[in-house]
Amino acid sequence: MSVELNPVNEVKTDTAAQPPIRKRVFSGIQPTGNIHLGNYLGAIRNWVAEQTHYDNIFCIVDLHAITLPIDPKELRTNTRQMAAILLASGLDTRHCNLFIQSHIHEHAEMSWILNCFTPMGWLNRMTQFKTKAGENLDSVGTGLYCYPVLMACDILLYQTHYVPVGDDQRQHLELTRDLAQRFNSMYKKRVFTIPEGQIREVGARVMSLDDPTKKMSKSDPNPFSRINLLDSPKEIKQKIARATTDSEKLITFDPERPGIYNLLGIYQLLTGQSQQESEDAFAGKGYGDFKAALTEVVVETLRPIQQRYNELLSDRAMLDNILKESADTVRPIAAKTLQTVKDVIGLG
Repeated sequence: MSVELNPVNEVKTDTAAQPPIRKRVFSGIQPTGNIHLGNYLGAIRNWVAEQTHYDNIFCIVDLHAITLPIDPKELRTNTRQMAAILLASGLDTRHCNLFIQSHIHEHAEMSWILNCFTPMGWLNRMTQFKTKAGENLDSVGTGLYCYPVLMACDILLYQTHYVPVGDDQRQHLELTRDLAQRFNSMYKKRVFTIPEGQIREVGARVMSLDDPTKKMSKSDPNPFSRINLLDSPKEIKQKIARATTDSEKLITFDPERPGIYNLLGIYQLLTGQSQQESEDAFAGKGYGDFKAALTEVVVETLRPIQQRYNELLSDRAMLDNILKESADTVRPIAAKTLQTVKDVIGLG
């Protein structure tokens, strides 16, 4: 299995005097709490920057969220909060579509169909299932085992060209591609577009504040390991003050010093400076000056996002209408793909 990678800014155009034909990008995000700075810098900010470059479809994958036990009230709350965060971060449904997965039933229906075409051997190789199931391997729900097939359906329903993925999702995209190729080959018909992966090197891995050798994660039990997008200025200051550095004094991009390397990387991404400019800004200064400057940059970056987030949540009807309009826009694409699959395999 292999993943084909394309430069993230590639947009192929017709050589004739016609508008560019935009490729379709699909991204899904689970409605979990504690969306952090790593999520923002590694994914969300890139989605915002490129929402006019492609035909972008963004999905809050609440069906994926129930593969592990979750309180119903918490799921509903998290789903709306996630939508508000994405919109507050800059996604604009005039340029992209943002919807809730369960609002388009074709995802679940296609998942059952493609489960019937997915060899168990392929799913047995999925490492995330074993990691998430842990010691509960025999009692965990079947949905967790079939999670990669549902993810494949999310992508294939919309005839997606590109899928932004991190290292932890490469294997799932490989399965998606293999499943699409297998289905097309079985019926000798191009039913599904074969998606390609988009892998970003810069900003793709923001590391933990307390252990910069591992990726920043919302599942980390230590709240000081991450900066959440909804943290107060006081919380942000405390977390950056406690962030791991080292005993050296020089503030420089040195991969051998993961603490300061990670913090400088965050500063560079938020300011838009080059590595050299970031280093020059703190020449002859200590960690205290640097952490104070980083705190200010983070607080000012998150301030307008938090303000817009609160505005969106204060008007639930408006938020739900935004999500409904996007679902209504993309539903015909999903319905057409599902009907094609049914026709090909003889259902109905």
